[in-house]
Amino acid sequence: MEAAAITRTGGARETTLDATAPEQQSDALPYYRAQVTRRQKFARRARLLALIVAVVAGAVVLGDWLHQRFTHVYIDDARISADVISVSSRVSGWVTRLPVAEGDAIAAGDVLVMIDDRDARLQLAELTARLAAIDAERARLAAQKQMIDQQTSSHYEMRKSQVEAAEAALAGRRSDLDLARTDFERAGTLHERKVVSRQRWEEKRAVFRSAEQAFQQARAEVAAANAALIEAAAGRQQLQVLDRQITGLAHQEDELRAQRGRHEIALGDRLIRSPIGGVVDKVFINASEFVSAGQRLLMVHDPQRIWVDANVRETDVRHLRVGAPATVTVDAYPDTVFRGRISRIGNAVTSEFALLPTPNPSGNFTKIAQRLAIRVELEQNSERLRPGMMVEVDIGIDDR
Repeated sequence: MEAAAITRTGGARETTLDATAPEQQSDALPYYRAQVTRRQKFARRARLLALIVAVVAGAVVLGDWLHQRFTHVYIDDARISADVISVSSRVSGWVTRLPVAEGDAIAAGDVLVMIDDRDARLQLAELTARLAAIDAERARLAAQKQMIDQQTSSHYEMRKSQVEAAEAALAGRRSDLDLARTDFERAGTLHERKVVSRQRWEEKRAVFRSAEQAFQQARAEVAAANAALIEAAAGRQQLQVLDRQITGLAHQEDELRAQRGRHEIALGDRLIRSPIGGVVDKVFINASEFVSAGQRLLMVHDPQRIWVDANVRETDVRHLRVGAPATVTVDAYPDTVFRGRISRIGNAVTSEFALLPTPNPSGNFTKIAQRLAIRVELEQNSERLRPGMMVEVDIGIDDR
């Protein structure tokens, strides 16, 4: 019968016993039981220690979580926002050039889109030519006015002098007529008294009639001189007509200048420039496409001007104030913490801006905590942050 060998290990000593020996078996069993009991106790103590460490760590984590919940306002559905500008066209036309693409960095004033401007340039040239024609017509009228002024001025002064001479001659003829009338009346009286002869009386009568005819002729000459003066004055009226024509040309010129200014604006609108410095977010057209007035062409934003928009529960608003510090964690960069401050707290809940109202005709009501919008301005902007990214906001409670 084969002998079975039993090996006992204790510390650095190793003993091999023969299982067939009864006396050796009786000495080895208590030692084995002691070794097993010692190992079991060590394993229980190790598990207990690990459990205690786990409980303490969980308590610490739970305590920190509870502390954060009771001393901070936490928002996990916030987003990065920016002034994303939609660049549109004010005019219609064919896109002749599109020098930018999505993701390109641009500066304020850079050309984004070029629209065909041939028709606008032709219209502008037409208006420029019409303005030049008006300038030429104004110069012609001014020269004509100067010529008429010189001609009519001398003619009017001559006719005026003739009127004055005719009136002076009429005054002399009136004096002669009065004198002849007096002599004729005196001669008539003396003739009746037989003081003077009839021949003398007839001579006085002839002188009176001649003076009367001369007076009538002088009156006619005055009337003719006045008529000639009126005609000369009518010639002078041509100057007022020319002045009104020149004034009308000035109004036409103002109208054409306004039209040319409008066409210059339209020509400038065919060269669409960036209103800000930033990046191109989206391009909605391709070169050689026809665009309409008001059509959206591109979208751009300034990466240095971004912020965080978040909606906070109305029950937490009392803990917030403008200027309160906040920490922002971006989902795209979980290892980076951004800091900022509250710059704006909404004055109305977000449901007030819904397009469709939420009436309660049935009378059943479930109270739901509303939310107000807040804005967090970041202290350090980074080009890595892009509008629309999801972020988490942690704001310390201010109980002042």
